[in-house]
Amino acid sequence: MMAGYLALVHKDAGTSYGVSFPDVPGCVSAGDTLEEALANAAEALGGHLALLATDGDSVPSPRSFEALRADASLADEFEDAVVSFVQPHATASAA
Repeated sequence: MMAGYLALVHKDAGTSYGVSFPDVPGCVSAGDTLEEALANAAEALGGHLALLATDGDSVPSPRSFEALRADASLADEFEDAVVSFVQPHATASAA
């Protein structure tokens, strides 16, 4: 079973839901609804991790909620965020 990652979901008035992964820099996604944003995030995460592996780059290990909250460099990202757990979708190259 693939590990999942904690995702931060943000939503400002008049915008789509945005999703980012503190443990996977550069992997972001969005959607018009929360459900769509999280589904898109699972697909983006799966693709991002597959590309890292294909390129021979290390795949980051997911940290616990407590470890992420204790990371002072993420304080601004946690502000007004909803935290969700996202398991990456397997991609064709990763299957």
